[in-house]
Amino acid sequence: MKARTCMKALALPLALLALASHAQTTSTLRQAQGSGQAYPGRPVRVLVPLAAGGGMDAVTRSLALSLTDAFGQSFVVDNRPGAGSHVALEILSNAAPDGQTLMMLSATTVIHPLLYPSRFDIVRDFTPVSQITAQGYVLVVHPSLPAKSALELVKYARANPGKLNYSSSGIGSPIHMTTELFQIATGTKMIHIPYKGMGAAYADLVGGRINLSFATIISSQVHINGGRLRALAVSPGKRAPALPDTPTLAEAGVPGVVVVNWYGLIAPKGTRKAVVDRVAGEAIKAVRAPEMMKRLVADGSEGAGTTPAEFAAHIRAERDQWRRVIRQAGIRGQ
Repeated sequence: MKARTCMKALALPLALLALASHAQTTSTLRQAQGSGQAYPGRPVRVLVPLAAGGGMDAVTRSLALSLTDAFGQSFVVDNRPGAGSHVALEILSNAAPDGQTLMMLSATTVIHPLLYPSRFDIVRDFTPVSQITAQGYVLVVHPSLPAKSALELVKYARANPGKLNYSSSGIGSPIHMTTELFQIATGTKMIHIPYKGMGAAYADLVGGRINLSFATIISSQVHINGGRLRALAVSPGKRAPALPDTPTLAEAGVPGVVVVNWYGLIAPKGTRKAVVDRVAGEAIKAVRAPEMMKRLVADGSEGAGTTPAEFAAHIRAERDQWRRVIRQAGIRGQ
C-alpha cells in the first residue's frame, strides 16, 4: 500500500515535467520558425506577372531550380499575367509575410502605376529582395534607313521630324519609355507605333514597315546576324557581352541615354528580415554561378545579385527616372 501511494505521488510531478518539456520544445520550434531558421516550411510560390515562355519566365525558372537545390524545398513558378502585373501583385499583397510567396518583377511593374490607376507602391507596399538580372536594349534600324550609326540616325531624325516611326510592346512599356528618353536627349521627334506584343512588331520592323526600335538582344540578334536589321548601339553604360562590337550610345556620340532593363524578386510587406536576407543571399549565389552566368550572357543579359537595400534604392531610382520622362514627354496612359 505504501509503495503504491509513493508511486502515485511521483507520477504527478513526472507528468508535469513531461508537459513542461513538451511546451518548451514547441516554444523553441516556434521561435526557430519565427526567426527564419526553419524557412521554408513548405514549397515556395514564385509569381511571374507574364505568360510562360518569355524571358522573365525563363530566368525565374532557372533561379527557382537553383533555390530549390539551395533550400532543399521546391520553389514553384506560378504564371499570373494580366493588368500590368496587378493580377500577380494582388496575390502577393494578400499572401502571408512569411517568405512562402515571392514575385518576379521588371521595370514594367514600376512604370505601370505612373500611367494608370493603381493602389500599389512597389517600395511602400512590398519588400524588395534582390535584383536578379540586368539586360540592355540594342537600337536597331531597318537596313533601308540611311543611317549607319546612332549619331547619323539622330541627324537624320532631326532633319526629318515626324517622318520616322518606331515600335514598342505598348504604351508605358520599357521599350516605349527608352525611346522617349532617347528623343528627349537628342531633340528628335518620331512616331510611336505600339503593338500588343513584340512578335508582330518584329515582323513589321524586319519587313521595313517600321523604321527602328530599341529591342532585346536575344530577340534581335538572329536578325542582326542575318543582315535583316542593323545594330547601331546598346543602351547600357557598357557594351553587352553578347554584342561586343556594338558601341554604347555614349560611345556612338549620343550621351544622356543609359537604360538597363531588369528582373528582381519582391516579397509581401512585413516579411522578416532574416528570411529576406537569406533568399537574397542564395539568389546572389545562384546568379553568380558560372553555369547560370553563361546562360544569361547567351540570352543578352547578366546576373545582378543585389542586397535588399540596393534593390530598394534601384527601384526608387527607376521610378524617379521614368516619372521625369513621362512628364517631359507628356505621355498619357490609354
